[in-house]
Amino acid sequence: MRKLPILRSPRGRAAALAAVLAALTVCAGDAVARSYPFGTHTRSVNDLGNQFVPFHARLWDLLHGSADGGLLLNWQSGFGTGFLPDFGTYLSSPFALLVGVFPRDRIDLAVYAVTLVKTGAAAAAMTWLLTALRRGRGREWAAVVLGASYALCGWSVIEAVYNPMWLDGLIAFPLLCLAAEWARTGRRPVLGTLLVTLAWVSNFYTAYMATLGAALVLVVRLLTEDGTRRERVRGLGRAVRTVALGAGLAAPVLVPVYLGTRHAYPGWTRPFAPAAWPDVAARLLPATYGFFSPALFLGTGALLLAGALAFHRAVPRTERLVWAGLVAGVALSLQWGPTHLLWHAFATPNGSPYRQTFVLSGLLVIAAWLSVASGWPDRRALLGGAGVVALIAAGAASSALVTAWTYPLFAAGLAAVAGALVLARRGRYAVLAALLLVGAQAGQAAATTAYADRQRLGRLDDYAPWGERQRLQAAAVAEADGWPRYRTDPGLEQSTANDPLLTGGQGGAYYSSHTPDVLTRTFLALGAGWTSNGRALHDLDSPVTDAVFSVGARVHMPRDPHQGWNRPDDRPVTVSHEDVPPLVTVRTANEHLKYGRSPFRNQEKLLGASVYTVPATSLRAADGSGAADAGAYDYAVRPGTYTLRAACPVGSEVYLWAPDLFGRARLGASEQADFRGELPGRRAELRKLGDGGGALAVSMRVARPGTVPHEAVGCLDRDRLTRAVAGLKRTGATRVTVTGSGVRAALPPGTRGLAVLAAPRIAGWSCGGRPADSYLGLVAAPVSGDRPVLDCSYRPPGLRRGSLVGAGALLGLVAVGLTGRRRRAAP
Repeated sequence: MRKLPILRSPRGRAAALAAVLAALTVCAGDAVARSYPFGTHTRSVNDLGNQFVPFHARLWDLLHGSADGGLLLNWQSGFGTGFLPDFGTYLSSPFALLVGVFPRDRIDLAVYAVTLVKTGAAAAAMTWLLTALRRGRGREWAAVVLGASYALCGWSVIEAVYNPMWLDGLIAFPLLCLAAEWARTGRRPVLGTLLVTLAWVSNFYTAYMATLGAALVLVVRLLTEDGTRRERVRGLGRAVRTVALGAGLAAPVLVPVYLGTRHAYPGWTRPFAPAAWPDVAARLLPATYGFFSPALFLGTGALLLAGALAFHRAVPRTERLVWAGLVAGVALSLQWGPTHLLWHAFATPNGSPYRQTFVLSGLLVIAAWLSVASGWPDRRALLGGAGVVALIAAGAASSALVTAWTYPLFAAGLAAVAGALVLARRGRYAVLAALLLVGAQAGQAAATTAYADRQRLGRLDDYAPWGERQRLQAAAVAEADGWPRYRTDPGLEQSTANDPLLTGGQGGAYYSSHTPDVLTRTFLALGAGWTSNGRALHDLDSPVTDAVFSVGARVHMPRDPHQGWNRPDDRPVTVSHEDVPPLVTVRTANEHLKYGRSPFRNQEKLLGASVYTVPATSLRAADGSGAADAGAYDYAVRPGTYTLRAACPVGSEVYLWAPDLFGRARLGASEQADFRGELPGRRAELRKLGDGGGALAVSMRVARPGTVPHEAVGCLDRDRLTRAVAGLKRTGATRVTVTGSGVRAALPPGTRGLAVLAAPRIAGWSCGGRPADSYLGLVAAPVSGDRPVLDCSYRPPGLRRGSLVGAGALLGLVAVGLTGRRRRAAP
């Protein structure tokens, strides 16, 4: 069997070994923690289970031709949303395509495999970069350990491991540094540009940070390497051109992603607060965890060598001072507000405020390699490096993040690394030295991985991997599916906030950084629940909204214990069916319609018929005292028991709207309904309490302080709803065709009025060649004539502009390539 060309060189073999070492170390740590797939503990915490696994499931569907919609339009989530911004944010990495080779019911394993491959690729890329910056002949095995230490840094195994698209930034930093090095020396202009494009397409967010880091490395290289002033200026110019053309080629994805964030509902806003310096020092050590401090762990080997650089006399003095200054400056920039904003594109993130940490880790690894590549550090350099490491360890002593395992692992690693470096200087003990370095790095990284696995489960929300629950839910959806005649909703009893992507159907639930503002505000008006301050929308479970959005089948599941429900739920999986209008209906144009405060009245406006009675209410505590008002529209409630009284017409279905209620409510002997509101971050959805009429008493058990609206009760008249649905069916579309980029509907002859598509009017919709109208947040367009047709298409905002920029960048790249070829051909 012939070797791959890249494995024929020592550099190629070193990169491959680093990749294997990094991937195996992550597996070892997960196995110690008994984390999926090596044990019973789920690894799907936070957004990994709630967002990224479901989005990868949709990618699987797209690759296998089984998705509702396409790359531009997603018919499965939020009753129809744009997909290109989500694709560019979560799925555009080439590594994501690996999910297509796994069975769909092993999607969690597929995402884990993608994570391992990305980690290995980051190790290989850094190893290749190190040996490109300085060959270090005979010491390539040290580059293996350092490349792996970069891929196994704390930021990677603690934070990016459950944000897999961030790992593309871990790969991008060494690749962009390599492209910058080629630009400095005037080599490989086309390949360098394509590396920039790859980085920015894979994940624009971390690519931005990686580009800043690579620019700093380039500046240092220009200052410390030989060359005239003119050569340095030309090298800098070539680097700017490389980034401009590379980002330009990525514009067809980048511009829609950027505009997707502009049209998204605002998320959390959190002011930046720098971490305490003892905590920063602690995060450089193994087996520590913290959400609001930088995960700087690298392993004692890389840390010792980086510290030794400033004392290593075999390295030119200018180079030592400049690299030490760069590392110190970047470390300080993590803690200062203005530079914090610069690193994060001038917007403080909602979660961890140290997402640029991987750049500092990469700079430390480069400094460590320069310390080795110029010759093994002597005793003076090792003592100096050990002193730096000792100061870090001492500075971390007062931090509460230090655990019982931190200092023992640190001391063992320091002894192993020091011994390895002493042995490496003697030459004949190189193999033993390599084993000590590898063992120290792998042992500390695996322990840190295992510790982080357990800590995340205790501190973050978690979600079960694909199992029997998801199989039953997906089977029920598939059996009931009637798209596009009607929608099938996977149900309010969700496993994740993206169940329609994970288990199929065409539901209202949707969670993304690009959740459209118009979608959230429409759902807000209709009484939907949410989490993540409005970015994660829950399903609308009401017969009125089902009629509006053509939800003809709805799956009902037992509550998922991974969603925090402590009470066992042994209800069977069932599917309910409703007679609903088609996706396209016709209304009378009314420019004065606007949503009000009551979701019951708002649902009526969207339906076009009066179907609710909204009675006056009174709310009293257990001692008989009346609840105080919180403003003009709400009662104030505190933990305790209350009774809400109202009167409904006989034969009504009774609904309760209490978006800020965290507790339980029950109508008579009906089943208890759970509410999880805590505005503004969490909003409880409008819920059915049961059937009733006359005087009603709703018992409420409140767990947290909140509010209950004065108009909290809605009494639905099913007969009136049936008549309204019949009217919409009579005038609705006779045939509807949907594609991955639009809708075409044929309407009854002679139809005049406003055709309304049961989909949110997000930016990008056009009907009949002009921007679509909005009917209370839904897509609409006027129709008339003997054969009226609604023909609407969707194009993500920015796609045309991005494509034009990309075409221009492609022409520029071709010009660069031809120019380079002519120069090489010239005598």
